[in-house]
Amino acid sequence: MKTKSFVLLAAITITLPALSQTARVGGPCEGCEAIYESPVPAEKLDMFAKLPDAAWEGKKPIGINGIVYKADGKTPASGVILYIYHTDQTGKYTAKADAKGWEKRHGSLRGWMRTNEKGEYKFVTLRPVAYPGHSDPAHIHIIVKEPGLNEYYIDEYLFADDPLLTVAQKQHLENRGGSGILTLKDVGNMYKAERHIYLGRNIPNYPTNQ
Repeated sequence: MKTKSFVLLAAITITLPALSQTARVGGPCEGCEAIYESPVPAEKLDMFAKLPDAAWEGKKPIGINGIVYKADGKTPASGVILYIYHTDQTGKYTAKADAKGWEKRHGSLRGWMRTNEKGEYKFVTLRPVAYPGHSDPAHIHIIVKEPGLNEYYIDEYLFADDPLLTVAQKQHLENRGGSGILTLKDVGNMYKAERHIYLGRNIPNYPTNQ
């Protein structure tokens, strides 16, 4: 009996460090695991993503860029994976006929990026349309996966000129990762905007030693 107890204790001792390597932060996050569905291995992801709807014929695309900073708010964070997805021009998350996994729910307008050594990221897409018959403003979802932590969501990208983005809605934003409200600038062949992301900002259970 003593031998069995010792073996069980040893097993627990060995297992615990492994379980503690990744701290759970950010609270519940339905669909966050979609960040692992990238067709490109995480270590080979580029800092730039061109979503399937991005084109220069017809509607002007939008180009969003920024820097991801560590929790101190000033040190660029490299190797951070970002996953984005949004509605199409009908306001729906339309998926391809052969879609698998979370693409069935998130639609096929999605992309992955990995910040470079300067913490930079950039993506190009068409501006999404709001849900039909709803009062929610148009938005782009974003999920973050930084080294040593689990994936979590931050505030969606929103558009400052969206009439559906009311003062009341702005007041209820959590500012997870910093403000996600974009001010688009017409640069001729497209619209551009900037959003910097601050890891850990307003994220529940975020470790203080990051």
